[in-house]
Amino acid sequence: MVTPVQFLSVCDEVGVRMAKELAPMIGTEYGGEVLCIGADNTPTDRIDRVAEDLVLSVFQERKICRSLLSEETGMVDIGGEVDIAYLDPVDGTFNAVSGIPFYALSIALSDGAKVIAGYVKNIANGETFTAVRGEGAFLNGKPIRVSTEAMLDHSAMSVYAKKFDVTRVMQLGHKIRRWRLLGASALELCYVACGRLDGFVDMRSTLRVTDAAAGILICQEARGRVSSPDGSPVEFPDNVVSGRCLVATNRVIHRKVIEYLRS
Repeated sequence: MVTPVQFLSVCDEVGVRMAKELAPMIGTEYGGEVLCIGADNTPTDRIDRVAEDLVLSVFQERKICRSLLSEETGMVDIGGEVDIAYLDPVDGTFNAVSGIPFYALSIALSDGAKVIAGYVKNIANGETFTAVRGEGAFLNGKPIRVSTEAMLDHSAMSVYAKKFDVTRVMQLGHKIRRWRLLGASALELCYVACGRLDGFVDMRSTLRVTDAAAGILICQEARGRVSSPDGSPVEFPDNVVSGRCLVATNRVIHRKVIEYLRS
């Protein structure tokens, strides 16, 4: 059976290879060519397909898990023993094909009941965020922690709302100091984990388990708090169609964020 540490080691191998294979497609129309509609009912670009194919080939060769759920292909048999992995081969596809250096490989490993390891690599600059449940979170092998900012009017957050309905986040948006939309949710969760952001709020109901599983574990292991907008636990189904809203913070300001969203 593959251990969480072995899983992260294989992810690292995949991440290095992926950076090389995707390099010719970054910032190009070729990389952004739409090949089909993926399992998540959104377009699969060429860059997504190349990245996914690489992960699948390595995972099937090493039998990393029993099955893998990916945004592009859906559920795939891998042939291993551990229950399931969740994959977003390129989180931030638009950024990648536009040449914006903020896009990531995101993979989480679950034992069937809970996520036990998370891996998020910014393919553009090589920064790698990892976590094993109960063992903390790391950036390039060094421990990370969320910020200690306690004042909303001093805080910096990524805040997303539905395109034509921003009313639920406007109260919060007026209160926080800096509002950022970076375009890669897995990385934004990791930015909360390492204190670069004080919070990440997504009210679009579009986050799926493949988008968020790895980043959530990394944020939680860095002492952050992750919940639904009403403060209850976030529960994702094992599919790439059903989306959820999510609030992740440094824990100190979590209650205040929830209160503004409720108002």
